[in-house]
Amino acid sequence: MRLHIEKLPEGVYLATSDEVPGLVAQGRTITETLEIARDVAKKLLEAQAERQGRAELTAAGDSFDYPPIVGS
Repeated sequence: MRLHIEKLPEGVYLATSDEVPGLVAQGRTITETLEIARDVAKKLLEAQAERQGRAELTAAGDSFDYPPIVGS
């Protein structure tokens, strides 16, 4: 699952995902935002699995890109 994380003008971070519809997480730090996003994704996928009988995510390979975020 890929997350898009951006820093909002208010100073908080917002995470969304095109791969998990409905995933929106906000935190004071990147780490907090990632933890919240993981929990939200888990709950959304569990709900999807209950409705459809399975959850669909693209499996991660042995390596993947995770770009660092460097503030200015």
